[in-house]
Amino acid sequence: MQLAVIGTGYVGLVAGAGFADFGNDVACVDVDEGKIARLLRGEVPIYEPGLDTLIAKNTKAGRLSFSTDVAGAIRNAEVVFIAVGTPSAADGSADLSAVYAVAETIGKNMNGFKVVATKSTVPVGTADQVEAIIARHTTHPFGVASNPEFLKEGDAINDFMKPDRVVIGSNNTRALEVLRSLYDPFVRTSDRIHAMGARSAELTKYASNALLATRISFMNDLALLAEKLGADIDRVRKAVGADPRIGPKFLFPGPGFGGSCFPKDISALIHTARAMGHDLEVVRAVEEVNKRQKHVLGSKVKQHFDGALAGRVVGVWGLAFKPQTDDIRESPALTLIEDLLEAGATVRAHDPQAIENVRPLFGDRVTFVDTMYTAAEGADALALVTEWHEYRRPDFHRIKRLMRTPSLFDGRNIWDPEDLRALGFWYTGIGRG
Repeated sequence: MQLAVIGTGYVGLVAGAGFADFGNDVACVDVDEGKIARLLRGEVPIYEPGLDTLIAKNTKAGRLSFSTDVAGAIRNAEVVFIAVGTPSAADGSADLSAVYAVAETIGKNMNGFKVVATKSTVPVGTADQVEAIIARHTTHPFGVASNPEFLKEGDAINDFMKPDRVVIGSNNTRALEVLRSLYDPFVRTSDRIHAMGARSAELTKYASNALLATRISFMNDLALLAEKLGADIDRVRKAVGADPRIGPKFLFPGPGFGGSCFPKDISALIHTARAMGHDLEVVRAVEEVNKRQKHVLGSKVKQHFDGALAGRVVGVWGLAFKPQTDDIRESPALTLIEDLLEAGATVRAHDPQAIENVRPLFGDRVTFVDTMYTAAEGADALALVTEWHEYRRPDFHRIKRLMRTPSLFDGRNIWDPEDLRALGFWYTGIGRG
């Protein structure tokens, strides 16, 4: 098929490269000339394992192209995907201005039947608005659909190529048929396509993210209780997750969730519910617990030093909100660093991919270092925030020699407390006492 993907952010690039790899001709377009110029030079503006290789392969094969010619891409396409940003507005709602602007551009460039599918995460009812906007500018027939993405940053290529589900929401039969045909090659071994109305598809995306976030916040809340009771949340987590009705995923306590999806989508879902006169009390609690959890590591550091952090050096391992990405949006590391700086500490930070994204936020208030061991040199405390592989089994003998006072704050519970204490470290995790 001839496809146009409008928006070359995280979702647009992964979708565009993925569709092209299955033999479709894909035009990825964006109004950001700088971003398109980088892509035309072969530079991928985000870090996602395997994405650079996939883009290079399909660009070379002539199936994937990049351009600022949004109108031309729309006219040439059978299916147009809207993959622009929907950031949170000041009131917590999703800012849909970019989505609506794209819809207007699509309407003005219709030249035959097209399917218009929103891949951006949008509130329930957005497809209806997109349809109305397009209809104001064209007499050509078209079908609007919601086709939300379910990609995990760090494993997005695998998620796109081998989806556990494909959700297609539309009230237009022809649009459903076109999108089912597009996705058939992705799900040949089993029928994982879930067809429904557009509003149901839009709600499915929010419901999925809200439920996953709920599991995280529940376990984080329980972890704080475990500390007060003298229980080990890690053992609790494993036993609870052994129940097949519950399962082990998304039950890991930590410093709070971040990223481009969970915080923004939870806020938008709460706002949508309120607009309908409904209070999503559980989801509201998830949001509040997460805001509190982001301060837990900083509180532990301050408590350990009796609130006296002036003159103390704290090493921070991990700045991205999760491993295998350079995405720092809503990262708990940012909250930790702000808390430490406010308390007077000197912060020395390391991350394999995200340093250049964080540097503009703190400037010379934070020392960014090239190696993880440099972050530990002369440090009074070392806090692990993001569980990159290289942080899992470091040389603790070397770290102990480097640190001024060997105090470890394990925000992901990935280190063995007994082993570290035997080496002479002071150690604390999340929910481990």
